Amino acid sequence: MKNNNLRQYFPMLRTKQEILEEIYSNEELIKLFNSWERYQQEEFLNICSGAKGIKMLYDSFFKEVFNPEYDPERLSNLLSTLMGRKVKFKFILPNDTTRLGDELSLVITDIVVELEDGTIANVEVQKLGYAFTGERASCYSADLLLRQYKRIRDEKKKKFTYKDVAPVYTIVFMEKSSDEFHAFMNTYIHNINYVSNTGLKLNMLQNFMFIPIDIFLKKLHNNGINNELDAWLTFLGCDEPEYIVELIQKYPYFKKFYDDIYEMCLNVEGVMSMFSKELQILDQNTVRYMIDELQEKLDVATATLADKDKVIADNIAALADKDVTIKKLQEELEKYKNA
Repeated sequence: MKNNNLRQYFPMLRTKQEILEEIYSNEELIKLFNSWERYQQEEFLNICSGAKGIKMLYDSFFKEVFNPEYDPERLSNLLSTLMGRKVKFKFILPNDTTRLGDELSLVITDIVVELEDGTIANVEVQKLGYAFTGERASCYSADLLLRQYKRIRDEKKKKFTYKDVAPVYTIVFMEKSSDEFHAFMNTYIHNINYVSNTGLKLNMLQNFMFIPIDIFLKKLHNNGINNELDAWLTFLGCDEPEYIVELIQKYPYFKKFYDDIYEMCLNVEGVMSMFSKELQILDQNTVRYMIDELQEKLDVATATLADKDKVIADNIAALADKDVTIKKLQEELEKYKNA
């Protein structure tokens, strides 16, 4: 690989020097820029100049690209590729979920949509994989299912039956996946649903899809872009210019996506505000992730101590039994001597 000159494909891109000149012509922008760490400043300049690509998993960029009011086909095409069947986006549902407030720092993007067949799909982006991934996804999926049930029951009233309730899909992109996914280093799409151990067929409604982008990127570096699923995941997760060039050459459909984002980058003040928000979310995200990691380690340590306490208690009980046995033997011996 190759050609990584993004300006050849996106002539609106400016040089780092041109971007810096605009920043240093505005006192507010100077103040904001100087509030960032040096590596964050460099990251921003690299993105806006095309020295590296854009991380589409940033909340602001993701929502801009997949804004259904602008182009509803994009979200439909992404979901169709992921779900393996043609689906069409109908509308975004209000995200009035009971998701805990402290989890919002971990969830970067959280879009809930209804498809034309009634299926509910939640698209979620995590910068860092949750601790307790399965438990949390299950709770959130249950919340989505209950919300749908209540809404349809209220609409249909006496005509309501449980057959009216449509499947719920929880689709989670993880930029940095949690440890359990790393036991499957050749797998980057995990579909999970309920299957009977007897072969009994029931229409269970909760479906999960976990996509560890970090594991996909290792596959990308080894094998390149080979199909439409690879193309979508490359677009979402890869910011290396050579792969962006490969992507838009093999799948020109994606060039318009980048055009839209790089047009946004011409508004330096707006993009700086977006970038600053992303940095704040990432900081909160990291803190929350560290808290969860510590909690998980504490749980393991507590369980280990409990196991040790049980072993000690068992040993004390065994010693007590041994003392009783010795005492009985001594009593028997005394009786034998006195006989």
